[in-house]
Amino acid sequence: MEHQVQFAGILSQDPSQNPDFYNWNKVKLRYCDGASFAGHPESEFKNGTKLFFRGQLIWEAMMNELLSLGLSKAKEAFLTGCSAGGLATFIHCDDFRDQLPKDATVKCLADAGYFLDEPDILGNRTMLAFYRDVLQLQGVAKSLQQDCVGRMEPVKCIFPQEIIKNVKTPFFVVNPAYDSWQIENILVPIGSDPQGYWSSCRLSIKKCDATQVKRLQGYRDAMLKALSMFQRNEEGGMFINSCFSHCQTSYSAWHSPNSPRINNKTIAESVGDWYFNRKESKLIDCPYPCNPTCNNDDYTSSVLSAAV
Repeated sequence: MEHQVQFAGILSQDPSQNPDFYNWNKVKLRYCDGASFAGHPESEFKNGTKLFFRGQLIWEAMMNELLSLGLSKAKEAFLTGCSAGGLATFIHCDDFRDQLPKDATVKCLADAGYFLDEPDILGNRTMLAFYRDVLQLQGVAKSLQQDCVGRMEPVKCIFPQEIIKNVKTPFFVVNPAYDSWQIENILVPIGSDPQGYWSSCRLSIKKCDATQVKRLQGYRDAMLKALSMFQRNEEGGMFINSCFSHCQTSYSAWHSPNSPRINNKTIAESVGDWYFNRKESKLIDCPYPCNPTCNNDDYTSSVLSAAV
């Protein structure tokens, strides 16, 4: 791990980049368990293999330290995370709330963590199989909502669509409808496209033909369907833009002149309105390619340079 990391976006101390949270105390939790702070040591191999599954213990140890340093006296607190950290936020949000003062304002935000249980282009449930392996390997079910685990196959309970149904703490979902990581790893994972038809499109939405864009619109539809119940949550908020990107709160996409916008609002403005109860904030963008403020990711150049 790097000894120093940049605090940008929602972690920035610059009020021009982070108008509502610039002067907050901020902590970045680095995880190394590979299971969103939800692995358990009982699943470790006892044959001398140095694989450690202690994400849940790491979470508890970090919370204990932060509470001892002053978090236990917080008047306002905000748990956020991006990608696997977004999934960790879904998993641990209510526990975070329960450890803080009852009169504190405590909310959570997941950025690019709303992973879908959708079939890939061959019809295989690649993400479901991946999560099933992680759950079995690391004993993750012990960290999931036990009423859910009792009702269905435990692997289903790690998908945010299920978790969010029972989260009691106010929650905000930031996610691009065309999440570049999900397109590359859930919809068109390696091995699903042996002829290479998707080789450029899966890395850059600008290089998709009309048929591929239609398939991506189907993925957007699945995302919105998976969010439909949460959309009715009175305490919830969302910012679902039509960009091809992944993780938007931890760098300039959060709030800058070049940030993606919906109804002329940046992610930071939308989240601030929601956190401080200034107004309801549930924004869903029109379909691609309608939003000119999107800075769509393009991974094709990095692949070409790596190949060279």
